[in-house]
Amino acid sequence: MLVVNRAIAIPESELVERFLRAAGPGGQHVNRTESAVELRFDVARSPSLPEPVRARVLARRDRRLTADGVLVIQARRFREQAANRDDARARLAELLRAALTAPKARIATRPTRASKERRLAGKQQRGQLKRARSRDWSRE
Repeated sequence: MLVVNRAIAIPESELVERFLRAAGPGGQHVNRTESAVELRFDVARSPSLPEPVRARVLARRDRRLTADGVLVIQARRFREQAANRDDARARLAELLRAALTAPKARIATRPTRASKERRLAGKQQRGQLKRARSRDWSRE
């Protein structure tokens, strides 16, 4: 059971783990052991997730999310399979925790009159500087 928070817990039956051979240093050991972990979680069809959380996770433009709504997390940071397994589960829980809070709605604001005037004054000043810098080539 993967506990995300007090309200959400994902049962083991919804998590699919596959063990792969990891690349990198380790010599012959890395060629023989399957220490990398690929964790799959079907976000679109999971009964454990509340609908708003599911919608937020699926709305993310995340390359780990397949077209079918399956989240694939690969963990190969450590040389031990158990450590990679814990890492993948922790990353999944963190991603789901991030989707628990709804993003704050943006309130449209308009620039103040003073800020518009400051911007225009700065543009005028810059234009005068450029005009003063140029030479009048028609007189020479």
